[in-house]
Amino acid sequence: MPDSAPLGDRLVSWLRTIVPGLWAGAIGWLIGLGLPDSITTAVDGLGQMVLIPAALAVVYPLLRAVEAHLPPWLTRLLLGSNQPPSYGTSTDGTPIVTSLPPSPPAID
Repeated sequence: MPDSAPLGDRLVSWLRTIVPGLWAGAIGWLIGLGLPDSITTAVDGLGQMVLIPAALAVVYPLLRAVEAHLPPWLTRLLLGSNQPPSYGTSTDGTPIVTSLPPSPPAID
């Protein structure tokens, strides 16, 4: 099934950040459900604060590594979009990022 109108680059980059984060949150939550009460009581909520970023540190690079081998529908499900955002490049080949604020003036 071909893609319809392409999404804007900002929306694509937002989706490809948020959707894996939601998967990591769900995985962290599920892991937390399986932890023994002695551990969850001892850390008193700290477990989720550690599990979710740890899950994201594993999930996101893993998804990016296998992305080329996944069917488009599964890439959309896991990453939010099967098209990576396209960032232009300058004449020297460095990516152009337009969403950053301008640099403050230099102080002499």
